[in-house]
Amino acid sequence: MTPLGWLRSPGGQRTLFFLGTGVLVFVVWEVGARVTGAPRYILPTPSLVLGKLLASPRLILPHLWTTLMEIGVGYLLTVAISIPLAVSIAYSRFLDNTLYPIIVFLQLIPKIALAPLFIVWFGFGFMPKIVLVFLLSFFPLIVDATAGFKSISPLLLHLANSMTGSQWQIFWRIRLPNALPHIFSGLKVSIAFATVGAIVAEFVGADAGLGYLLLRAHGDLNTELLFGILLVLSLIGVILFKTIEWLERLVIPWHISVRRELAGGERATL
Repeated sequence: MTPLGWLRSPGGQRTLFFLGTGVLVFVVWEVGARVTGAPRYILPTPSLVLGKLLASPRLILPHLWTTLMEIGVGYLLTVAISIPLAVSIAYSRFLDNTLYPIIVFLQLIPKIALAPLFIVWFGFGFMPKIVLVFLLSFFPLIVDATAGFKSISPLLLHLANSMTGSQWQIFWRIRLPNALPHIFSGLKVSIAFATVGAIVAEFVGADAGLGYLLLRAHGDLNTELLFGILLVLSLIGVILFKTIEWLERLVIPWHISVRRELAGGERATL
């Protein structure tokens, strides 16, 4: 696909719309802050915020790396545990009737309220952040993955069992492809919760990370840095979400949502 064709495709149009909306928000923010004459410590202009970010790379980058590590490790732990557990629940009626209700019950406990307890148990190091990221991102993924593995048609399973006796082949060729759209939906929701979990954990107790730096900026009334960190966090969330979307298009190009986008792109190049 040529660059012009990509710009005319649904994906390119969404990207342009997203960028255009972002530019419009920044312009309105800049003009509004200047017209109202709000003090810099209350509402700094975007130009001041970006200038602060560009002038503080040595301050922000180490904390950015810490937060990314917490998100990455906690999220990978979520994926490694949630999907196999969802398979077990889908295949086992016993686990479905016993373990799944317990998971739902535990989800009702406010995870933020548990953060101080994790500090008592694990200290102020890396572990409590990982645990909180895992707990916040775990539930959306296991719910969507379990629904995906359960949503297969019984008639299709009966046909597959009559054609082959290998449960592994049935899982690999039928159950897993059927569950993948649900799994990716859960992955996209979970990555957002993972980012929130890392920041909340750093709020409770940390000596590094963007959440810790955010509290420092708030305590110093450094509003420009505070807004800058919020922009960085928003950018992290967008990049991680778009990465999951890219993997979704790569892994399940046959799904209806991906095929519709690809078809739109092909029509645009004609």
